Parts: sequence; structure tokens; C-alpha cells
Amino acid sequence: MSTFRTRRLRKTLIIPALIASAALALAGCGARAGDAAEPSASAAASESCIDSSGDTIKLGFLNSLTGGMAISEQTVSNVLHMAADEINADGGILGKQIEYIQEDGATDWPTFAEKTEKLLTQDCVAAIFGGWTSSSRKAVKPVVEEHNGLFFYPVQYEGLESSPNIYYTGATTNQQIIPALDYLAAQGVKTLFLAGSDYVFPRTANAIIKLYAAELGIEIVGEEYVPLDKDDWTTQVAKIVAANPDYVFNTINGSSNVGFVKAYYDAGLTPETTPIISVSIAEEEAPAMGHEVTGNYASWNYFQSMDTPNNPAFIERWKAYPGSSGVTSDPMEAAYISLYLYKALVEAAGSFDVDAINAAALENEITVDAPEGVVTLDGENHHISKPGNIGRINADNQFDIVWSSDSFIDPDPYLEGYDWFPADVRDALVAAAG
Repeated sequence: MSTFRTRRLRKTLIIPALIASAALALAGCGARAGDAAEPSASAAASESCIDSSGDTIKLGFLNSLTGGMAISEQTVSNVLHMAADEINADGGILGKQIEYIQEDGATDWPTFAEKTEKLLTQDCVAAIFGGWTSSSRKAVKPVVEEHNGLFFYPVQYEGLESSPNIYYTGATTNQQIIPALDYLAAQGVKTLFLAGSDYVFPRTANAIIKLYAAELGIEIVGEEYVPLDKDDWTTQVAKIVAANPDYVFNTINGSSNVGFVKAYYDAGLTPETTPIISVSIAEEEAPAMGHEVTGNYASWNYFQSMDTPNNPAFIERWKAYPGSSGVTSDPMEAAYISLYLYKALVEAAGSFDVDAINAAALENEITVDAPEGVVTLDGENHHISKPGNIGRINADNQFDIVWSSDSFIDPDPYLEGYDWFPADVRDALVAAAG
């Protein structure tokens, strides 16, 4: 499923400089300001306790199995188990069987940091897989950098980040949010209302959305946030009704979406009058909304309905797996990819050593023949190429694909290839997000 071939070493990634001032739009959203972009000096001196001398290799799975994010992250955890079982049945990684240790992040960002520390220093895992919210990733980031560990993050996010200790298998901004706005502009949309959870991803994503919407001639007629652990959207949805936008752009995460959808229908809004386009509601979340959401939209890189060579068999294996939800989705597919990406990196390096793995990422073309298609790792920024897709929810809570990108989209986490995204704004958002 995964392959690599040697290529010429490319130039080192230049991460945009951080500036001292933080963007006001991100104030108070839980970001960790001042996170280092590179491992600290102590990390270099930190001695790994990974033991690869035996017949097994330990890996950590870190997902919210309780709390508001469990509605999404339980499936990510389960598919990581499935991928590990598949890899073990196929001979393991460098001939070693995966021994996985599951931890619960409990929808609590300090807990994510605490469990990461435990997995790296007590359990001595070779890599950690999981997380969902950007706040969970931001909590893990300084810990894996301090200990020179590896973290594989499977969910779309706001971009503006890269780390030598993190590999990103979900979409960055130019692979999900920008295609969504391009689609809306092509449909003649002139006004948008932004609804998000109150933490780093929605705040940063919406700052980017406002810039690109202005470039496209789309007016933002409102912007509202509710904390991730709250589900009463009545007041905020009343503002949507008053603004009467062409579309609502939804960056809400977790079970808070249930409260938003309830308030949306209670207020008399419908997909026919005020459609929603989401970047966090997928096949598993759609039937859990408590109301039929047929006719609304989502922007993802993978849908269960995709017609790709590997997707049918992937769906059948997942449906047959113990504890399966019975449906696939973008984040769980990206989590599935992450374990196979790690396998390819280790095999390219011939080692479980983090520095050797990062060197192999630069020196080789690493690909994974995934359910969404053949994805390619960018060894400089640790993101992968992705197809862009927009889907419309049907009565079966599946997505009818209404738009697809012509080719896979290369990752540009800092949006350096976009003239409408000024460097000073980029640097302020990077500093604010941490």
C-alpha cells in the first residue's frame, strides 16, 4: 500500500518568522503562544527509550474517547486499531508486530499533553497517532518536540504550522477551505455567515476565510462563536436569520454541531433557503445531528461515495471490523493513512529513529495508495497531497459529490503561494495560534 523511492535532497523548509504581536481575533481561544517551531536544545540531548530490539514495536493511540469530541474521535481510534491489525497480519513494520497502547484525551487539552508525556517517557512508544481539534494538537506539539517524538495528526486544520515532530495526514487550508470558497464563488454566492466553535481552528480558519472571501467578492455578513463544550446556539442562529446570508460556513466541531443544527431548524432555516457548508460534519456525524440534514454541504478530501480503486475494499473491511460505525469518513480515512505513512517512512529509513525517519522523508518520495487515491508526502512540511471534493448530504446521510478538483492539491500550509494572504497577516496569525 505504501511505497518510497529515492530522490535528490530538496532545500530545507523556511518557516515564516513569528512576530511578537498576536492577532486580536484569536485572543482567548486556547492557543499556546510561543511554541517553538523547532525542538529545544534539551530535545537534542533527550535520550529515547524506544526499544526496537525485540519482535514488537510500541505505538501510542491518543483519542478523545469521552467528552464532547468522542462523537468523532472514537471512530478514529477504532480505525487505527484496524490499520494496526492489518499491518501486523501482513508482517508488521520491519518485521516487528505493532503493540499499541490506547489513551483517552478526554476532550481536555492538558490531558492530551499529559498522556503524550506518558506515552513517550513511560511507555516508550515510537510514535503517537491521534488528536482531532487544533487545541489538542497544540497541546501535544511542545511535548513531542521536547522529547523528539513523532505525532501523526489525521484531521483537517487551519494550517500555518509545520513541525519536524508532526506529520499531517488531514487537509491544510488550501486543500479544503479554499476549494470550498472557490466552489461557493462559482455558484454565485455573494454573502456568507461564519459559525464556529470558540477555539484556535475556527478563529484562524475564519480569519483566512475573510481575506479570501474579500478577494472573491463575497461579503461576510456575520461571525459567531460558541465554546466547544456548549450546545446552545439559539442567540447566534437568530443573528443568522437576521443577516439572511446566501450560505452559512460552519467551522463548529464535535457535539456542539447538534445544538447548532437544532437551533438552525427551530429558527425556520432550511437547506433550500440558507444552506450550510461544513468542514467537520462527515458521514458519521450527519445521522447524529438529531435532525435530517439532507441538502446541506461539506468540503472534504475523502467521501465514502468516492469511486477509487481501493475504496470499496476499505469500506468492506471497515464494516466487518469489530466496533465499526458502519460508515467511513474523511478523518478516519486520514487516520488510517497515517499508520501506513509511518510504515512507509520507517521502511524508507530502515529504522524507528526519528531523525532517520525525517531524513528519509526528505530523501525519498513517500506515497500511500490510500482509499482517496495515491497520496504523496511533502518531506519538507510533513503534509500530504489531497484531492478536493464538495459533497451534498443525501437522504441516506451519504454525500453526493458535486465538485472535485482536477488533480491532487499539493499542501501549502502557510499559503505562501497566494498573493491575497499578506506576509504580515500570516506572521501575526502564526504567532497568535502558537
